[in-house]
Amino acid sequence: MTWTESGTTGTVTADDGVRLWASGSGRGTPLVMCHGGPGLWDMFEDVAGLLGGLATTVRWDQRGCGRSERCAGPWTTERFVADLDAVRAHYAPDRTALLGHSWGAQLALSYALAHPERVSALVYVAGIGIGPDADWRGAYEENLLARIGEHPERRARWRELTDRPQRTDEEEREWAVLQWTAEFEDRERAPEHAERMADPWFGINTECSKALNAERRRAWGTPELYAACQALDLPVVIVDGERDIRPRSAVDSLERALPQVRRVVLPDAGHLPWVEDPDGFREAVATVL
Repeated sequence: MTWTESGTTGTVTADDGVRLWASGSGRGTPLVMCHGGPGLWDMFEDVAGLLGGLATTVRWDQRGCGRSERCAGPWTTERFVADLDAVRAHYAPDRTALLGHSWGAQLALSYALAHPERVSALVYVAGIGIGPDADWRGAYEENLLARIGEHPERRARWRELTDRPQRTDEEEREWAVLQWTAEFEDRERAPEHAERMADPWFGINTECSKALNAERRRAWGTPELYAACQALDLPVVIVDGERDIRPRSAVDSLERALPQVRRVVLPDAGHLPWVEDPDGFREAVATVL
């Protein structure tokens, strides 16, 4: 395949026939990126531009999400790993570097554990480690409420929408933007950044989100997972925004397990570190490309 700076956009067909939206651009080492969620869509357009001189970046929407074909699942890590393998095979027939953000960091790690021979390096961004939810969930909820609570009217509206049994699509977008304002260290620009995350808006696949989060609660935090990470013979860079509302200490278990790991903490960034420290983020990713 011939790559150009302007890139290519189309679909990749998974082995069960589901069509996945994908886009490749840039030049250099292939870097397939896995967006957060679960149940969201690719928000890496800025990252692709930031890294375009370092790598051929591949963005994609996970099954049933964003611009990918709406389907009935299945909503399992095994299925999503197979989808990622279809994207990888289409854009990088040999090996690729992987970058995953938040839930996407878990997916990228799961893929690397399943297919280490197909991965050249892993960039693990703003994940929650390999321990149980107890390592991070309580502190995350406390920090979320504190940040949203900085603006009483915003908090009241967020609470009203959170407690509503059903939301319209417009209300779902409003709720998401209100919640996403908590993800940024720069509190003045947080509403602007959160609005940008929701533009374009494709709707949250809540069924997908609930199923994959439930699977994580069952499967994460096991001795088997820790042992598998200890055996992962790949260069890994962990990139954290120090001001992420998910406690960064939750990632310590993963850092301790990995044999080839470097950790970069960006002090003035939150959950989307490339937004608030693009230079630091680019430099961190460049270390493994």
